Amino acid sequence: MNDGAQTATADRRSGRMAGVFDVLTGRRKVYYGWWLLAGAVVAMAVGSGVSFWSLTLYVEPLEREFGWSRAEVTGAISVSVGAAGLFGPLVGRWIDIRGPRTVILIGAVLTAASYLLMSTTSNLWQWYLYSSINSVFRTMMFFLPFQALISRFFDRKRGLALGILGTGFSLGGFLIVPLMAQLIDRFDWNGSFLGSGIIIIAIFMPIGFLLVKNTPADAGTFIDGDIPLDRTAPLATATGMRLGEAVRTPFFWVVALAVTLFFYGMFGWLVHQVPFYESVGMSTATGSLIVAMGAGLGIFTRLGFGIVVDRVASIELAGMVLAACLFGALGTLWLSTGPVAVGIFLAFWVVGAGGGPMLEALILTRAFGVAHFATIFGVFIVVETLGQVTSPVLAGYLYDRTGSYDVVLTMWMTTFCVASALFFVASRMPRPQWAGNPRGG
Repeated sequence: MNDGAQTATADRRSGRMAGVFDVLTGRRKVYYGWWLLAGAVVAMAVGSGVSFWSLTLYVEPLEREFGWSRAEVTGAISVSVGAAGLFGPLVGRWIDIRGPRTVILIGAVLTAASYLLMSTTSNLWQWYLYSSINSVFRTMMFFLPFQALISRFFDRKRGLALGILGTGFSLGGFLIVPLMAQLIDRFDWNGSFLGSGIIIIAIFMPIGFLLVKNTPADAGTFIDGDIPLDRTAPLATATGMRLGEAVRTPFFWVVALAVTLFFYGMFGWLVHQVPFYESVGMSTATGSLIVAMGAGLGIFTRLGFGIVVDRVASIELAGMVLAACLFGALGTLWLSTGPVAVGIFLAFWVVGAGGGPMLEALILTRAFGVAHFATIFGVFIVVETLGQVTSPVLAGYLYDRTGSYDVVLTMWMTTFCVASALFFVASRMPRPQWAGNPRGG
């Protein structure tokens, strides 16, 4: 290393150390986006823990209480996902117009009220209706608005920030689900639904009222906490393409199809993974342990993906690699389900699934900006929902017809393979051009 390079490296290290010292001594404030991200992680953990991750805990109590079949109980999952997907564009548009803060607060109140409805369930049609209402309101409460919010506050470190946000989703399965299991055991399923509503209000209302700001400008800062050379310059506003402009680009539809196929296989597997393990002779406890290991390891892979992806020029190529990893994961189980194979499966799966939830936000914000991100993301959700609704149902049908998951795994492996190819095609396409991004993303 020459003298100039050594001097530059020393200057960077000195600058970092000085920055840390300034924060510790109070001479420089921590960027507000990091405080916001901390609150968002808590919200994601609680929101996903009491809803998505805990759904499986209610299956057996509802079967026992009402005599419903497993298919009848779990069928509400597909219906509710479909309902949430249909409302995605409306929720996204509302976020872009009114700001995430309003949507989060109203969504939290309505979600809590929907849990009150669910606690009164006495008929199967009510279970389907109330679950669908709850799913729509949850879309307003945490996943979509917090992705939009964090994307507004971070640019250079958006991948890292979204990776940290994604760990909240994993923490929900790791930390909140055991608490929900205790709640159901002590107060039964209907008491647990009431408790879920109380938890939502207790966590989301303080975060929404006290911490959430719609934009960096509302917090009196700039995106990434950067201070411009001209201190009198106005605070920057978000830029980006409108929905109508975005959907007219071929890039949008190629990526939409790639993401749909990606989550077609991923969501289908998440619903059927424990039944798969049981079908090959494993106990429910063993299958649940493998699932828990995947969720726990996912915390680290999501964080790692967030750190790495900010240094990657093409998010689409990253998507290609993730889809290939998921193909390898299911391909391993298709060949063998022994202990070594399960270990190899987990290694592939946690890498591929770790970055999955961040793909949409990273691709869309780089390609179309953040000004109308939530609206564009909402349309993406509609397209994805087609796969998420049909994949578990078709998988169950194929298993009932064949008596094994071999055909199902082949189907999902095919979708991952095609998704990987489409991500590669997208990486070679010209990026959309818009004001503030004249050369494309």
